[in-house]
Amino acid sequence: MTTSPELLAPTALPLTALARALSEPKGFGDASLRRRRPGDIELLGGIPDDTALPVDALREAAGRVLTGERSGPAAFQYSQSAGLDGLREWVAAREGVDPARVIITNGGFHGLSLAVLALVERGATVAVDNPIFPLFLRALELSDGRPLPIGVGTQGLDVDELEHRLRGGARPAAVYTVPDFHNPTQGTLPADQRTRLVELAERHGFLVLADNPYRELRFRGTAVDSSAFSTSDHVVHVNTFSKTLGPGLRLGWVVASPRIASALVKVRNRQDSHTSTLEQEVVIDLLTHDPTWFDATLTRANALYRERADVLVDALHERLPGLVEAVRPEGGFFLWPRLTDSAIDPAALYAAAAERGATYQQGEFFASSGRREFADHLRLAYGNHTPETLRTFVDRLGSAVESLR
Repeated sequence: MTTSPELLAPTALPLTALARALSEPKGFGDASLRRRRPGDIELLGGIPDDTALPVDALREAAGRVLTGERSGPAAFQYSQSAGLDGLREWVAAREGVDPARVIITNGGFHGLSLAVLALVERGATVAVDNPIFPLFLRALELSDGRPLPIGVGTQGLDVDELEHRLRGGARPAAVYTVPDFHNPTQGTLPADQRTRLVELAERHGFLVLADNPYRELRFRGTAVDSSAFSTSDHVVHVNTFSKTLGPGLRLGWVVASPRIASALVKVRNRQDSHTSTLEQEVVIDLLTHDPTWFDATLTRANALYRERADVLVDALHERLPGLVEAVRPEGGFFLWPRLTDSAIDPAALYAAAAERGATYQQGEFFASSGRREFADHLRLAYGNHTPETLRTFVDRLGSAVESLR
């Protein structure tokens, strides 16, 4: 008996509507996946420098945990979904809130994903930064959310524009923004605009999703008061240790009202259950063994990042005088320089720079509007590159510009 070839063919397994709707990485998402060559310099991601990561201190803290001096076998057991009390209390003291408002997460993006799943109804409108941290748009796909672009500039989110859209009838379920050292624009939202944003949220009934991974990375200027975010029940404040202790820890937190925090825990109970008990115990030991340690570590790291930011800005101005506008940042990991010569085609420049071993993120990939915006911008990430490497990058970029002119 002969079997039909059709009967031998494997049957395609079905995917859910959600899985089918998820977009493929492009532009921003796949830049780090391209073919790499020895000697290439990639200013692609907000990556902390290896020398700024507390490897030795983490090793010592882990030793105290594993030997039982602090925790012992308990570090290998299950723990509560909201996070260990010791870490929640440390975060709460830092944020100026009650520990009941703190949920420990697997990094900052995990907190954003939980918030979208718990707080954004399917198909709802969410006002978002424009330009935006592009990965948030992927998180928004979890609820099939519809982005409403709101401009971002040197002073962060344009609250005037948001209020104008609200008066025009827009009814977003939430507003997403990066308030400190915005990715990519470098802008920081002033304290009075934070208060105004919260007032709008409370008046119109939406939530503010404040994504703040760079807040601790201030290396000049004065810290902005964020108390408006900490005291309102209309704000979900997301942060992470990824930029300070290391992204490989996958450790972050969310500050929210007790009601929202409870909802996030309920969603989480249907997913990963809780963050690694062992990692939480190690970080608790690290942060509490010497109460001055964390701030001292930040001071050293921020001195390093300040030097690198200044080197990159100076090199751009020296190598490409009059061709690039670059603002000296007060913190964070990014520059958002603009090409001032309209005769230079941004796509051709990207290709020419990549050919010379200098890659960066193209500005157009940060548009949340669906239009081709910000093509005249480059996002340059300097955190994990030495001054010498940054100067070489700019020299290669300058060579690329010259080849096009």
